Amino acid sequence: MKRATILAVLAATIFMTLPGTAFAASPDFESMVRELDKIEDFKGMDFSGVFTIASEKPGEKQSVTQIRMFRRDDKKQFLILIQLPEASKGQGYLKEDDNVWFYDPTSRKFSHSSVKENLQDSEAKNSDFANKSILDDYDIEKGEAGTLGKFPIWIITLKAKTGEASYDRMKLSVRQDKTLILKEEDYGASGRLMRTSLFPKYAEVSPGKFFPSQMLIVDEINVGEKSQITMSELSTAKLPDKVFTKAFIEQVN
Repeated sequence: MKRATILAVLAATIFMTLPGTAFAASPDFESMVRELDKIEDFKGMDFSGVFTIASEKPGEKQSVTQIRMFRRDDKKQFLILIQLPEASKGQGYLKEDDNVWFYDPTSRKFSHSSVKENLQDSEAKNSDFANKSILDDYDIEKGEAGTLGKFPIWIITLKAKTGEASYDRMKLSVRQDKTLILKEEDYGASGRLMRTSLFPKYAEVSPGKFFPSQMLIVDEINVGEKSQITMSELSTAKLPDKVFTKAFIEQVN
């Protein structure tokens, strides 16, 4: 089955439970994106969870990566600890101020990393788990009504305005009945589609705060490569300050 057909089937299957509604009048797209930023912004609380990433590549056995993620959005801090595969257990990423550090327990050394880097050998990037603001990194080029399968959506096209953005352009498909992203398309500077992400399910972690509980990322450059991410143990419980330190990563190892 061709990739375009697979994505069409996935979209139809994933969103078959969403209520169909008539197209609404064109909204204020800046306000919509600001609401999207607010939904996944956990300022005033800490945020943590376990993420299991099942990755597939043609001709290879499925690989599984599991991480435990901690975020403190008030200070734009995050920590990722790798739990699986066993060979990578103990590795981690820590964001302190404007620096992202990668820790290797074998050498017991930290090295500079980036939120743009892929996590292990999956299609997920560090930025998929970190706090980010769409409006800080992108300008809105246009917004229009559309459909995903047979369901009404708003399609918002954005252009990167800072070097912090993971991609040059981004196209978001947003539910019309509820402000949640159903699909994200990421484009390189050449205009080529690099990656497509689908968000079939969300969890309400705290009143008014949502985070995808399932996510499918498709590599549009390397045909057949994709990662399915499942989130669990999502929490907004207060975390000790020491969690967001190099000493903590060294300690848990």
